[in-house]
Amino acid sequence: MNLLVANLGSTSFKYRLFRFTGAEEAVLLAKGGAERVTDYGVAIDACLAELRAGGHLASAADLHGVGFKTVLGRDVTGCVPADDRVIAALEGFREIAPAHNPPYAAGIRRFREKLPGVPLFALFETAFYQWVPEAATRYAVPASWHAVGIRRHGFHGASHKFVAERSAELLGRADVAARARRLYQLGPAPLPAGAAPLRVISCHLGGSSSVTGIRDGVAVGTSMGLSPQSGLPQNNRVGDLDSAAIPFAMKTLGLPLAEVERQLTKESGLLGLSGVGNDLRDIRAAAAAGDARARLALDVFVHSARHWIGAFWLELGGCDALVFTAGIGEHNPDLRAAICAGLEGLGLALDPARNEALRGAEGEVSAASSRTRVLVIPANEELVVAREAYRCLTAAP
Repeated sequence: MNLLVANLGSTSFKYRLFRFTGAEEAVLLAKGGAERVTDYGVAIDACLAELRAGGHLASAADLHGVGFKTVLGRDVTGCVPADDRVIAALEGFREIAPAHNPPYAAGIRRFREKLPGVPLFALFETAFYQWVPEAATRYAVPASWHAVGIRRHGFHGASHKFVAERSAELLGRADVAARARRLYQLGPAPLPAGAAPLRVISCHLGGSSSVTGIRDGVAVGTSMGLSPQSGLPQNNRVGDLDSAAIPFAMKTLGLPLAEVERQLTKESGLLGLSGVGNDLRDIRAAAAAGDARARLALDVFVHSARHWIGAFWLELGGCDALVFTAGIGEHNPDLRAAICAGLEGLGLALDPARNEALRGAEGEVSAASSRTRVLVIPANEELVVAREAYRCLTAAP
């Protein structure tokens, strides 16, 4: 069974093709994509042509399903058929996720046109947070605000779910790994009687970043809230901000609301702090050359990550494994070291040599004496989407 995973951005289209030979036995056959996309129909045609040229698909008939890593839907979550209900849900929250929801709605429509008869599935990033305690999802706003969806939704769910699965495997907890793997099917299934808890803090650090606390394979909370503009400073999105800042900026700077929103989502985050750009490589280079604003951007990023790690350390009652994933987390040992600095009293110690040597690969970077394991796990969101789409396709009617 061949399943295509489509990752749609505002001007980008990336794909991975998986072949399932049995339940959850997936092989990555091909990957690719395009930037500066103006017509998803053209991008889809190019994708299928590449897959045919590579010998992976003889025709569209050899494609059994397509999975989408959708972000946020109004009144919809989980892994569901990408139908009119999903498109309506995406449109219903387009103001909250303007960089994500419109491209996915448009992409799903074009896939339906280009591949009629091929089942389409949407796995929402919010799905991993369905079992977070209510107290960790509520804002202290009027009930009428909550009723229309103003709450902590959480994002990067596929990435954190993969960390929940893979970290349990690396720590020798097959019971927790199986629980995390089947979470969307069974909910938080019971563990064997007397099983010790497994407490993991997952740091997805990349172009957008979030920290999630995970107990026994299930999320207990996350740094992102109502929208992907919250939590840690993002590449060019603000992260957490006191709500009073918006009316104050409008009055003091004479900015209309639309311009405030544009600046908070396009000119803030690491870009706004550093004045250099939103690419961490450029910011690190400027900081190394003595640029004080670039250095401050790195310090704010580290401070925010440590803040959320500390919050979940307390919520979980300890931490068995601290995991770094996504582009920044996987490739920047200096930032991992800064985030972990001074935590020896909590039982966490890095091995400097192992940490420095590990870039972009899976492995452990904690010292032998460390009670808390520190792991680097490359992100694999597409595999999670493919597995969930496969389960939907093969579920008994």
